[in-house]
Amino acid sequence: MKLTGLKNKRVLVTGGAGFLGSHLCDRLVRLGAEVICVDNFLTGRPDNISHLMGHPLFSFIRHNVTQDLYITKPLFAVLHFASPASPVDYLEFPIETLKVGALGTHKMLGLAKAKKARFLLASTSEIYGDPKVHPQPESYWGHVNPVGPRGVYDEAKRYAEALTMAYHRVHGVPVRIVRIFNTYGPRMRPNDGRAIPAFISQALSNKPVTIFGRGNQTRSFCFIDDEVEGILRLLLSDATGPMNIGNPNEMTIASLARLIIKISKSKSRLVFKKLPVDDPKVRRPDIALARRRLRWAPSVGPREGLKRTIEWFQVVRPLS
Repeated sequence: MKLTGLKNKRVLVTGGAGFLGSHLCDRLVRLGAEVICVDNFLTGRPDNISHLMGHPLFSFIRHNVTQDLYITKPLFAVLHFASPASPVDYLEFPIETLKVGALGTHKMLGLAKAKKARFLLASTSEIYGDPKVHPQPESYWGHVNPVGPRGVYDEAKRYAEALTMAYHRVHGVPVRIVRIFNTYGPRMRPNDGRAIPAFISQALSNKPVTIFGRGNQTRSFCFIDDEVEGILRLLLSDATGPMNIGNPNEMTIASLARLIIKISKSKSRLVFKKLPVDDPKVRRPDIALARRRLRWAPSVGPREGLKRTIEWFQVVRPLS
């Protein structure tokens, strides 16, 4: 599927200064779309979009999307990516996380409805919780603790999916729901609580690489370029979703850490600490639906993706 259909289209991206949102803005601009980026910098970073400032196809609005947002121009699509997305962030900002999942999604669905625009919700593999089905297909309802510390993020996204489908059924808003699995790449913050940036930051400093639990829990990591490609293919498709977009190649956290140490030529050693509450034991997407409907599958392998990410950290070395 080609993405040429986005040329000359006006697209609004909430959370556009975040890790994933900023890469979406980049790709949309390269495709010739006019991008309106919205962020309040709760967890997003001005540095992620500074290179786009002044570009004729890019504009920025600093705004909290839990409040009304007025856009005078027509919109082709609203991509709702505003939300704390890392454990460190949603544990620090639990109420804000719930509000942006509920109120923010409501406001942006209202905007899409008023503009007769497509609405794409950035949902998450956290929908599945600590899964009892492996790998996880979109038909699996999940195994989530609603009152645990991670529940603020999990339930915010589950509610956002329900609200999105209600707007689709009642108001006919053309919606797309993407369930994003672990994604990595340049612009990640080293201290955001996710494994890859933490491991890279520690390895580049030759510090002990911290593993929570025994390291035998598994994750499936998708490089940012592949993730963005899948998301935009979903946007242009006629599929409502939910749809898993992630890499089905599974690895243990310990093997990931060792690979990062090897690629970065670090002297670091592994250290093990207590596993956090409700941390999933396995996580791997079933992407059969995306393969069939979008003709999409990830193409960047872990060695290449990690090498590119490590190189970025070596040059930029973000502090937070």
